[in-house]
Amino acid sequence: MELKHLRAFVALAEELHFGRAAARLCIVQPALSMQIKTLEDDLGARLFDRDRHSVSLSATGAIFLAEARATLHAAARAEQAARRSARGEVGTLRVAFVSSVLPRLLPALMRELHARYPLIELDLKDMPTPDQIAALHDGRLDFGLIRLPASGAGLEIRTVLEEPFVVALPEDHALARKATIRPADLRGQPAFVLARRYAPGLYDGMLLALRQQRVTLDIAQELGEFTTLIAFVAAGLGLGVMPLNAAAALPPNVVAKPLDLRGHRTAVGLAWREPDSALKRIFVDVMAACVAHAS
Repeated sequence: MELKHLRAFVALAEELHFGRAAARLCIVQPALSMQIKTLEDDLGARLFDRDRHSVSLSATGAIFLAEARATLHAAARAEQAARRSARGEVGTLRVAFVSSVLPRLLPALMRELHARYPLIELDLKDMPTPDQIAALHDGRLDFGLIRLPASGAGLEIRTVLEEPFVVALPEDHALARKATIRPADLRGQPAFVLARRYAPGLYDGMLLALRQQRVTLDIAQELGEFTTLIAFVAAGLGLGVMPLNAAAALPPNVVAKPLDLRGHRTAVGLAWREPDSALKRIFVDVMAACVAHAS
């Protein structure tokens, strides 16, 4: 049984006229008659009752029609799925991220990707930069949104976000009245920062920018997540130094003030091994569109 025979059968069952059905299929009438005969021979059943003046479905043909339509629909769906897959328009991508992309970039990416390619799914993981790099090399991730600078030998990396630093502090702190915090204001203040092992490039760059202004940060504790850091600040135990977007969601008693590091900014990059599929190339293109729109 071939799909062309099923198409011929459905066309004739709907037209009940050999001439109209043949025209609909863009074949000659004798070819249609041969396809119907071949199908009936294969099935060992008569699908149509016909004489010189009329054509009608037999009882077997009426039962077979629903199944034939379902088979053709399934075949069309399978063909469409294969074509979409070849174009990269369907599949799942494993993507890890750091907290700075949560307020704006990641939601924008998800909206844009779903609007353009609704059959592409994202398997999202919150993961520190060193773990992301290891997972990219091991093939456990397709893309990583990592903190820069980062050691990414063998990886393609494209900057997608740049952000300044802020100081998170209790709203009743003396420095909370200042519009901008100068590095000198941090002297003698217990500070909480993200631990170096989670983002070495961010950590080293921040401390270097402070040293360039002759300030050594009094680090009270290095923590594993910015949310934990903010909790320490909310408890009144010190200040928090972090990227702007990591301070997007603060408790009511905590405020964030810009930290003047003379233009020093930290960055987030999209990292991947190679765009070895149409699906991955689509993701890179959509991310580029989101970055261009945000700039």
